[in-house]
Amino acid sequence: MPKFKLPKTSRVRPGKLRRAVKHNARVRRFHIYRYDPLASLPPSLDTYELDADACGPMVLDALIKIKNELDPTLTFRRSCREGICGSCAMNIDGTNSLACTRSCDEVKEDVRIYPLPHLPVIKDLVADLSTFYAQYASIQPWLQSKTPAPPDRERLQSSADQKHIDRPSACILCACCSTSCPSYWWNSDRYMGPAALLAAYRWIIDSRDEARGERLDAIGDSFRPVSMPDDHELHRNLSEGLEPREGDCDAQEAAFGAPLVIEGPNARCKDHRVIGIHRQWIINLRARPRHREAVINRAAGEY
Repeated sequence: MPKFKLPKTSRVRPGKLRRAVKHNARVRRFHIYRYDPLASLPPSLDTYELDADACGPMVLDALIKIKNELDPTLTFRRSCREGICGSCAMNIDGTNSLACTRSCDEVKEDVRIYPLPHLPVIKDLVADLSTFYAQYASIQPWLQSKTPAPPDRERLQSSADQKHIDRPSACILCACCSTSCPSYWWNSDRYMGPAALLAAYRWIIDSRDEARGERLDAIGDSFRPVSMPDDHELHRNLSEGLEPREGDCDAQEAAFGAPLVIEGPNARCKDHRVIGIHRQWIINLRARPRHREAVINRAAGEY
């Protein structure tokens, strides 16, 4: 029977303990993934103890305090601190989150912080997003129109048309959803991922854009539009009000000329059998009558 083991250089080892607390302080403990490619050592999980009353409420506040007062070598991304830029995306307590919007009080036990999963790590909490950004760039996320713009005004759009793109336009490219998607873990070199497909959908449905055919051709092969799973972890990691899976399926429907049925162990599709293969979700690309509806059975409750 084959045995699979991680290389010794990738096994996380116990790290150092650093404290910044006083007597009778309300201690909060943070376990943070550390990796320095220049040190030629396996990654470690360092522990930091902070006085919760002397620190801001968010995980990002704790990281900044640790970097300023305990360990200046700690590396992470951050920018706006308002949940808008997506820079501080990381895995907090097992869930991909923005550190600036995740409260320390939401984590009941010690706070464990890792970089976004299933991506190469540059250093500490900084993951390599090169592939993610290249996939986003591949859908050409800008308005393409052959019709010249009016000389005296902007390209106008009705309120109804604008509502269609409001939600998909709100994606901040934090990569939390893509790095929570099992299909993306297994096939990130070929599957574009929910964030890129949502961005493609945003331009496909834009009434001002005139490159719909070219955009559909770009995502219309047999692998790129593979299904996003009916996965609770993925849905917990979505920005508020966004539904990449909805845009994913709509983009695929436009690309293949027929609604595509999501199939999987938790899916129920009208008039069609359910297919489940070891929790791998697939999309059945056979043509269906145009208005046949795919129904997702959320067996474990509402998201």
